[in-house]
Amino acid sequence: MATAENTVLTDHVTQLGERAAEGTPIEIAEVDIRGAGKSRLVRVYIDKPGGVTHGDCELISVKLSQLLDEEDAVPEAYTLEVSSPGIERKLSKPRDFERVVGQKIKLTTLEPVEGRTSLEGKLDQVANGSLEVELAPGHLVQIPLQQVRKANLKFEW
Repeated sequence: MATAENTVLTDHVTQLGERAAEGTPIEIAEVDIRGAGKSRLVRVYIDKPGGVTHGDCELISVKLSQLLDEEDAVPEAYTLEVSSPGIERKLSKPRDFERVVGQKIKLTTLEPVEGRTSLEGKLDQVANGSLEVELAPGHLVQIPLQQVRKANLKFEW
């Protein structure tokens, strides 16, 4: 469970990550901070159109590390890890969903949609704070973003 202190730290690291990515097509997809003391891990997931390269991870790691150190943003020692969000990446922000329109997603809702809270289908569009998901050919449902508990891109072989 996230503490208020951890939320503030995560927001600050996210802002510094966005500064580190300025002038590049790289976006900060998510920041996850775990542990404390010498075992603190600051994990930053980056994304960009066309996919993330090792060089992208290295660039953001170097720039972000410098910003974190300059501002002494993370108390105590920490390990910084910068990586891609992976094939079945978490989707949470509207821009995450916009980037994967036309692809298959899996999501869990807070309230049942057509009698179920676990859905899988092709993301048809994102508009006006809602997702339009095609559950079966020609069967579209509207899901307000605030009703999404969890969502991931669904990798298809």
